[in-house]
Amino acid sequence: MSRQTVTVVAALLGALALVAVTVLITLALDGDDSSRSGAMGHGMAQSYPASEAEYLTEMVAHHEDAVDAATQLARSERKQMRELGASIVDSQTAQIEQMNDWLARWHPDADPTHYEPMMRDLSGLDGDQLDRAFLDDMIGHHMTAVMMSQHLLAADLAEHAEVTELAEQIREEQHAEIATMMRWFRDWYGASWRGGPMGMMGDWSGDGN
Repeated sequence: MSRQTVTVVAALLGALALVAVTVLITLALDGDDSSRSGAMGHGMAQSYPASEAEYLTEMVAHHEDAVDAATQLARSERKQMRELGASIVDSQTAQIEQMNDWLARWHPDADPTHYEPMMRDLSGLDGDQLDRAFLDDMIGHHMTAVMMSQHLLAADLAEHAEVTELAEQIREEQHAEIATMMRWFRDWYGASWRGGPMGMMGDWSGDGN
């Protein structure tokens, strides 16, 4: 099988896995076995990394976007959100440092990424507006990280075992956080998550309505 064919197959697997992640989380939340189709929009439709170096450079930028947003949760009135924000800042800051070290050692000539931020500016928000905007954006943000990592693994792009382990860690940790954030979104706002400010996942629901 040619390298090009492997890449195409891996991309298809990644796209299918994106749908599967959302459906499985929805089922875990409310037992609804119906799917609601919608066009993917801003952020979620970005291309998959084609190499280990590209994965690392894109994930560093992706994590930096998350850390900047999560820092704002220190102002949240909800303890759960403050704890989530602190956890994201701690874990992803450490991962950023690790990935930058690997890039310097293994891929010093890697091309810079042209990352488009997925998180809105939260600095002017507080209370429920802050929490809802963060959840609205970060669910899709996490899904993108899960799918980038799944693609790296499915396409066997990692050149180092450490990168494979990191991708697995990101996939598992952020998958769990997606489920938690979707549950909070449903419980606190009584609404379906529709995929951030641009409706990036159409009408995928976490409440069965």
